[in-house]
Amino acid sequence: MSEEKLSAKLDQVTGGLKEAAGKVIGDKKTEAEGLVEKTAGKAKELADGAADKAKELTEDAKGVVEGAVEGLKNVFGK
Repeated sequence: MSEEKLSAKLDQVTGGLKEAAGKVIGDKKTEAEGLVEKTAGKAKELADGAADKAKELTEDAKGVVEGAVEGLKNVFGK
C-alpha cells in the first residue's frame, strides 16, 4: 500500500474514532472534527484513485497511438 493510501486510511480511521468518541461523551465539536477528518481521508483516497486511473488511461492511450502509428507505417511502407 502506498504512503498516500495509508495516510488516507489512517485519517479515515482516526476521524471515525474521534467522531465516535465525540458522540459517546456528548462533545459535538469533537464529533464534528472527527467527521471532517474521516471525510478528508475519504476524499484523499478518492483523489489518489482518480490519479491512478488517469495514469492508467494515459498509458492505454499511448499504446493505442503507438499501435496505430506502426499500423500506418506497415500500410504505407515507411
